[in-house]
Amino acid sequence: MYAQLRETASELAGVLWREHTVYRERGGGVVIRGEHVRRWISLAPTGGKDRALLRAGRLLDGGTTAPARTEIVVDLTAPVSELAAVCRRMLAEVAAAAEPPAAGPSRAGRRTERAPKAKGRHTSAGSWVVLVLVGIAVAAWAYTAFGGPGH
Repeated sequence: MYAQLRETASELAGVLWREHTVYRERGGGVVIRGEHVRRWISLAPTGGKDRALLRAGRLLDGGTTAPARTEIVVDLTAPVSELAAVCRRMLAEVAAAAEPPAAGPSRAGRRTERAPKAKGRHTSAGSWVVLVLVGIAVAAWAYTAFGGPGH
């Protein structure tokens, strides 16, 4: 299975990126790294014949791989062009997830939402009950430890 994964990964890497690195991962799968686009793709065995788990994610600063953002089971007998199209869609999802949210209107034109202010009591009735019970427990302990019968 590794040979089939390696061969498919090498073909995919050539179609997707000019600059790439293909290597074996610990679980028996194959990883394609595109350092220049800061993305990775992996093909891992699924236990089924001619099937692989295709995952895609980002490369973080320092070159470590971020957890997969998307994954799908693919048929390895499919043409490389179809697998490349699936990879491109997955990489687009990863890129979209990595983009910071779009900037809204300027601060001057935007109304700020404030949390509602607490009115009246600041401590709920339930909190008072807990405080009273803790006080009773401490008083009972102090009475038995320091001033109870037999001292």
